[in-house]
Amino acid sequence: MELIQQDPDITAYLAASESVDHDHPLVRSVAARISGDHPDAYGYAEAAFTFVRDTIPHSADSGDLRVTWRASDVLEQRTGICYAKSIAYAALLRARGIPAALCYQRLVEDDGSAPAVHGLVAVLLPGEDAWARQDARGNKPGVDARFSLGEERLAWTVRPELGEVDYPELHPEPHPAVLDVLKAAEDRPHLWRTLPTKL
Repeated sequence: MELIQQDPDITAYLAASESVDHDHPLVRSVAARISGDHPDAYGYAEAAFTFVRDTIPHSADSGDLRVTWRASDVLEQRTGICYAKSIAYAALLRARGIPAALCYQRLVEDDGSAPAVHGLVAVLLPGEDAWARQDARGNKPGVDARFSLGEERLAWTVRPELGEVDYPELHPEPHPAVLDVLKAAEDRPHLWRTLPTKL
């Protein structure tokens, strides 16, 4: 799938913001700890992916009712849904000068019901000429997402026949439809009722 860089200025994918707050001391501290063992960009990007995927449980898997939307909060509270974990991973990448974008899929249940937007991160590593999507959602039975610059190893492959969609746009910031529901959610059950069904 061809990904579309929405902002022609690559620095937009390195910027700090309210949600992707890679200038926060906690984000910087975690990034420094990871980069201590993985100083090169590729090794760091993979290690940061594994850190977010494996050490921050997806709140639906863990039963955590808290909703996070700021990278520093995700890292501090160690919880979040796919959107929040993507924001945290993007912040860790940007903290080390690696361009990172937020991107999305539209997924449904096997019977075509319950559409929901799923969050991913696209990374552009030095020497690479293409963005590579990563899914730090967190693995569970039936889900085996892995870091990869070649063939994608996402949690789910879209099924167009069921109306699923890979959105090609690369966003410097979380899509407003995503960020708005995260900010407005009182808890995860509330968030589950208000998840965007499409972009």
